[in-house]
Amino acid sequence: MYRFSCLSRLVEGGIMILTLSCAALKAVASTDWNNEWHQWRGPNRDGVSLERGILKNWPEGGPKTLWRVSIGEGFSGITISQGRIYTMYAKGNDEFVVCRSATDGTAIWQFRSDDIFYDTQGGNGPRSTPTVDGDLVFALGAKGKLYAISSKDGKKIWEHDLKDEFKGYIPSQGISTSTIIEEDLLLVDVGGEPGYSIVAFNKKSGEVIWNSQTDRPGYSSPIAVTVNGMRQIIFFTGTAVVSVAPKDGKLYWRYPWKTDWFANIATPIFIPNDKIFISSGYDKGSALLQINDNSGTETVKPIWLSKVMRNHFSSSILYEGYVYGFDEATFKCINVNTSEQKWAIRGFGKGSLIFADDHLIVLSERGKLILVEAIPSEYREKASAQVLQGKCWTVPTLSSGKLYIRNQKELICLDLTESK
Repeated sequence: MYRFSCLSRLVEGGIMILTLSCAALKAVASTDWNNEWHQWRGPNRDGVSLERGILKNWPEGGPKTLWRVSIGEGFSGITISQGRIYTMYAKGNDEFVVCRSATDGTAIWQFRSDDIFYDTQGGNGPRSTPTVDGDLVFALGAKGKLYAISSKDGKKIWEHDLKDEFKGYIPSQGISTSTIIEEDLLLVDVGGEPGYSIVAFNKKSGEVIWNSQTDRPGYSSPIAVTVNGMRQIIFFTGTAVVSVAPKDGKLYWRYPWKTDWFANIATPIFIPNDKIFISSGYDKGSALLQINDNSGTETVKPIWLSKVMRNHFSSSILYEGYVYGFDEATFKCINVNTSEQKWAIRGFGKGSLIFADDHLIVLSERGKLILVEAIPSEYREKASAQVLQGKCWTVPTLSSGKLYIRNQKELICLDLTESK
């Protein structure tokens, strides 16, 4: 069973991305995080960056490396806020949440979060990506320790042990889900005892506000959407796609989706105005679900089911009606409305990708960085370079023209600013 990174889930929206409605675009653009990557899969949790003017003609050897630092094991993603980097890794027998300067990579603070998580199939350390909200950083360890930490100095504000307090199940590959903020709440796929599959905490105090559902946990991270005027949080648990009300955890709808080893890993994608794309590996496949409003009661039904896209751990990207992603170890483009395959290419292993400025930034699982034009007519590679060695299962992060990439030993910052 291949190891995957919870980390292989991070997000963001670009000016014309995933054919967002004008209202949705306005909502994204009005935040203070347009050029920051403050949570899993970026500003809008869809792997899309709003940045324009990225470097498209790379010099020999690839984009300039601005700095390189040593880190520890793990697959946690990199979040950026106010000139600081946040991630997690393990060194020795300990797991840490760390904060570094985005300018030069120097350490600012380090917080010990737990003992190291050992994976018998290789790939030790934390998986979840920290979520930054103002002066708070929320971090979830591979063994279920949840923390709110001061972004200023790394001091603990509050904590919960999901396993001890809620009987949270620790998946065989470690807890990988990343937390989501909705107004004053921090929502988490706890996978606990009956009624405690999903838990909402007050983000400032850590108080449990509500708990809901009974599901085996998966590895995916939730997203927030508005459909038919109703705000809802979509969780991809180990057994189903579940929609709940952020205010009180009320169930809106549920669609069963069982994968071997409960390995629902990739983050769902919202297709405005009322559709959800999901995908899983282990020969499960993908689906396009439509949310319907029937006299105030929401239901969901599949538009199509197919094995054309089987995301193992890497989440896909939606752009102008097409999904780009990894069908196991094959990089593909499919029509999201019909599931028709447009092109496919091998050679990157089980890579990861983000979107910016009409292009896909792809990282192979062995550290090759590739720039691909996001078009359905053909696979059109614009540039490539070997930037890291070893296992690279963490999705890249883009912020203010700087691309942040890690493996299990190093974190590097590349200059992706277009030359003047």
